[in-house]
Amino acid sequence: MNILKTNTLLFFVALFSLQSCGQNNTIDTEKIKNVSSDVLLKSDTDWKNELTDEQYYILREKGTERPYSGKLLLNKEKGIYKCAACGNELFTDEMKFDSHCGWPSFDKEIAGGKIIQKVDNSLGMKRTEIACAKCGGHLGHIFDDGPTETGKRYCVNSVSLSFTPAENTNTNVPNASNFNATDTVVLGGGCFWCTEAIYEELSGVISVESGYSGGKTKDPSYEEVSSGNTGHAEVTRIIYNTKETSLDEILKVFFIGHDPTTLNSQGADYGTQYRSVIFYKNENQKNIAQSLINTLNKEVYDGKIVTQLKPFETFYIAEKYHQDYYTNNKDKPYCRMVIQPKIEKFEKAFKDRLKKQ
Repeated sequence: MNILKTNTLLFFVALFSLQSCGQNNTIDTEKIKNVSSDVLLKSDTDWKNELTDEQYYILREKGTERPYSGKLLLNKEKGIYKCAACGNELFTDEMKFDSHCGWPSFDKEIAGGKIIQKVDNSLGMKRTEIACAKCGGHLGHIFDDGPTETGKRYCVNSVSLSFTPAENTNTNVPNASNFNATDTVVLGGGCFWCTEAIYEELSGVISVESGYSGGKTKDPSYEEVSSGNTGHAEVTRIIYNTKETSLDEILKVFFIGHDPTTLNSQGADYGTQYRSVIFYKNENQKNIAQSLINTLNKEVYDGKIVTQLKPFETFYIAEKYHQDYYTNNKDKPYCRMVIQPKIEKFEKAFKDRLKKQ
């Protein structure tokens, strides 16, 4: 990402970067988005012992309860709807609406990859099945005929859900939605111009700043970091609302936005300052990141991820001209030919999680 003196030279560097930067085209970004980093694996015998016959039929055998028979269909209480098999939090009362279809309906899900979608060609129809991302339990189907602004209708079997009233959870305590509802993570995925531009579009992200972290040089300049001698990586500091997104989702966007299998390089950018790294601030962040890396290595990347996990120490904000670089320089070749394709890939995978314009 060295600053070049002429647009002509920058054009050819950007062209080369476009050809080589980012993930292998064979990587399924939808698979990354829908992968569960906290999978609960149990034998069929275990599920039969733990679930009622009706729960087993619906959750494990993809059955459907009779319409208008579910005990949660007309539930109006405030609280959280969870997977009846594993307790994974899926919906809140604010997401529920009366669809008059015979099954509980919701217009969106709790953020953070709680639900996965699968193509369902059974019964001579092509539908989209929804399942719990943690245990794989069948929930129902999702349709594009919802009456609210999301346009979605999650049609869910009541038997596949359990309900926790608001008085037994902190989620819907009055005036608590903005209390301790933010968190921060620092990520390095190559050029911080690219990473910053992507996260600025993700719903739930409050702010994104480009900077440097991971080295020993105090308050380094861009030129010093570019030399590769400071030990710092180009990073972005992301502050997000934990009620609207999650670290799990933040990290899935991270792995879609760059190639985590190339050591100390992203496309035409080479050097340790372009390494793939997650700087965690506590053991919880570390465990979430490690769990996701383990799952992606197994299900997507065939064990090739080289992303480092390092404890966070200090973040140095980059020079002013690096902040909001894509927004302020959209017509420059690097932005058009390198950053824009990355944004488009993110927007395609997370089209339902973009900030409203």
